[in-house]
Amino acid sequence: MLVAPIAYGERADRDKPVNLEADQVTVDDNKQVATFIGNVVLTQGTLVIRGDRMVVQQDAEGFKYGVAYGNLASFRQKREGYDEYIDGFAERIEYDGKAEKVQMFNRAYLKKTNDDVRGNYISYEIATEFFKVVGGGKQAATPGNPEGRVRAVIQPKPKEKPAAAPPVTLKPAADVANPRETPAAPAR
Repeated sequence: MLVAPIAYGERADRDKPVNLEADQVTVDDNKQVATFIGNVVLTQGTLVIRGDRMVVQQDAEGFKYGVAYGNLASFRQKREGYDEYIDGFAERIEYDGKAEKVQMFNRAYLKKTNDDVRGNYISYEIATEFFKVVGGGKQAATPGNPEGRVRAVIQPKPKEKPAAAPPVTLKPAADVANPRETPAAPAR
């Protein structure tokens, strides 16, 4: 009941134990709701979720829904099959386990290796790695972005270097004489 993974990056994470730290927790088993307050840190395998407060609910089918709040709340998880992580930050991060979807609200920021995207709202579908980013207009303006528009930095993919050809082994031809050898005298 106390688990709300924010992303399904590394598949093995789901089978790992959950470790949770908070200053305070309240649990309502009848409603299947737990609220963690104060420097909340949840870890499960490569997944780390941090926030000032986290509310976790479980539906009748066992799917989890969680909301992390903070200034800024964050999540980090290793991507399945890659040696890289996805990091997300926002004032509010919502996770829907049934839909496998993460939504980030207010000052949202998502980073993958050297690529990053910022907006007022980011929706991330975990299974397909599909992103949707919405700017917030003037109400989401910052000094560095007075129009509150979506901002993204996407690095070029490294060009694959052609595979090196294997070294060629030189062999003497059978019908060529070695010039250092003295030729045999002709037979009489």
